[in-house]
Amino acid sequence: MTFESGIEAMSSSENATPEFKTDFLPRYGESVELVPGLTRVTCNNPSPFTFFGTNSYLLGHDSVAVIDPGPPNQAHLDALTSAINGRPVSHIIITHTHMDHSPLAAPLAELTGAKIYGEGPHRPARALNIGEINPLDASGDSDFIPDHKLSHGEIIDGDGWSLKTLFTPGHTANHVAFAWQDTDYLIPGDHVMAWATSIVAPPDGAMSDYMKSLDILLAEQQQTYFPGHGGRLENAHSFVRALKAHRKMRERAVLEQVRKGQKTIPEIVSVIYRTVDKKLHGAAGLSVLAHMEDLVGQRFIICDGPPAINSIYQPV
Repeated sequence: MTFESGIEAMSSSENATPEFKTDFLPRYGESVELVPGLTRVTCNNPSPFTFFGTNSYLLGHDSVAVIDPGPPNQAHLDALTSAINGRPVSHIIITHTHMDHSPLAAPLAELTGAKIYGEGPHRPARALNIGEINPLDASGDSDFIPDHKLSHGEIIDGDGWSLKTLFTPGHTANHVAFAWQDTDYLIPGDHVMAWATSIVAPPDGAMSDYMKSLDILLAEQQQTYFPGHGGRLENAHSFVRALKAHRKMRERAVLEQVRKGQKTIPEIVSVIYRTVDKKLHGAAGLSVLAHMEDLVGQRFIICDGPPAINSIYQPV
């Protein structure tokens, strides 16, 4: 799940925004070979948050692993079954438990007998405050239970491939990415994508976790990413560093508005996102809240109680 490309672009004059690439041909229902041993099948579930749809990946040759089988969509399950083409399925691997990525894991496991691998069940990044609700509850796959719980650094081996598990919370609390060992390839899920920035919205996700997880990806050698939505990302380290700069730029912009006397998130959104369609200001408010939580944690800002959409914020 991501923001629409425009929501994270403050203005054309700001040079810290990564160079997003929106060219992508989904080829719904087809199996598209990306590199030897890796194919992509894109689900026909386009939206402002999923771009052209969710990418599922098949990894292997004589037997395959399926990474992120996708939403509860029978046509996509049929397309995956066709792409598998009778081969044994050794693993079903989940990057995170948003509804566009993990729900097909259970029916696919029933069809194939494969075990499901994931970091753990869907959960918020922090405890809910009194009276707080999670506005993204409907986007979480609360039924997901992995057969095998993955840990950071764990190696998963299959038919001609070996994946290193990278715990990358931020977009969700249970997000993991996978570095394909002895290759230049990495499966980042929704943590990094070429077409837009990933949504980081409390309490589902956390900005401090997201920023640390970018460094986890930079510590790996892989420079070609195959993300959860959209096309491949080349020269990924440069892009990830630009993402970090962009988020830090946004943090400074939020802090500057608080220091100028803007005390509420709606006030800040109306300034920072003034060129963005107002229909997207609610989503933008969640992004600002993520920065507010981080700034309160760094003791740059204080507020009246736990950080929330309706809190009053002041500089320290």
